[in-house]
Amino acid sequence: MDALRRPAAAAVAAVLLALMVGELALKTPLPGEPASSWAAYAWAVVITAPIAVHRRWPEAAVLVAAAGVIGYSAGHFIAFPGYAAFALVFLVSLHAGRGRGALAFGALAVAVGVALSLQPAVTVTPSTWIATLLALAVAWLAGENLRIRQARMAALQEHARRLETDREDRARQAVAAERLRIARELHDVVAHAMSVIAVQAGVANHVIDSRPELARTALATVETNTRAALVEMRRLLGVLRQADDGSASLAPAPGLAGVPGLVEQFAEAGLAVEVAVTGEAEGVPEGVDLSAFRIVQEGLTNVLRHGGPRATLAIGFEPGVVRIAIGDEGRPVAAGKAAEPGHGLLGMRERVAVFGGTMTAAPRPGGGFDLVTSLPWAEGAA
Repeated sequence: MDALRRPAAAAVAAVLLALMVGELALKTPLPGEPASSWAAYAWAVVITAPIAVHRRWPEAAVLVAAAGVIGYSAGHFIAFPGYAAFALVFLVSLHAGRGRGALAFGALAVAVGVALSLQPAVTVTPSTWIATLLALAVAWLAGENLRIRQARMAALQEHARRLETDREDRARQAVAAERLRIARELHDVVAHAMSVIAVQAGVANHVIDSRPELARTALATVETNTRAALVEMRRLLGVLRQADDGSASLAPAPGLAGVPGLVEQFAEAGLAVEVAVTGEAEGVPEGVDLSAFRIVQEGLTNVLRHGGPRATLAIGFEPGVVRIAIGDEGRPVAAGKAAEPGHGLLGMRERVAVFGGTMTAAPRPGGGFDLVTSLPWAEGAA
């Protein structure tokens, strides 16, 4: 940008120099005015050349031009030097800031005042003084006003750029959050279904010869859970494919009302769950309801994988809070050995963290596991 501005400033200086040179060459001197000489042309260069470098050296440009105006006027030459002074005041005020603009106005006002006082009384009248100084003031104020407008426009553009950057950042964060939510949902659906299928397939494989009726029951459970998992996955894919107009037909998201059916599925898979519910499920938001159901589903799936044949499930509805506790006797854990946290526990922690809740998950000393979570959903909930 500076490479483009320098030639523009040089062009302005060249045009003003050409005007002064043309006036010196063509205008007929009045009585008492000397003819144009090489000194007049040299002073014209001194007056106009600083305009070409006013961006890089504004103070020096102003002082050189002011000295040139005084020196030129001392020779009483016929060309008017004020146009270059007006242009320099305007450009310095526009490009060099308020302080330097004021310096340019003050220095050139003094220089022009001295120049006018050196001229013959016949060529300088009170109106000449007023018009010249007024033109300098107008040039200064015009440059200052335009500079402020440009600075304001640049600030608005920068603000708009920052807003656009913030919008893009929020969009990326929303996409990442949505991908994480979908990953949690897919994990909960697939992990639950695959755990039940793996257990029941193992049962069917062991008893298919000795107890074919039990093998058929196990295979029926595998079929039921496979179909249920496919329905859930189709629902999630439907969310991804849903048009902006909301035309996709989706099944309602599961909630705590579906816990009895979930317990029946685990019973068919060989896990007996003792359920205790306290309080009334009133006013629980849909997001909390879904997260609570997924926590119950993942907790019981972990019991089916790693725990014993029995589990306890306690769901408590308190003002503004849903509490869930899952426990099992499990299998004894070897001393110094603890189960590594998997994606299931991480997913549950993420669900709880979304609502600012708490979660504890720890093995029992004698074997088994306890999972306790709280999901607050009302302001001021414990």
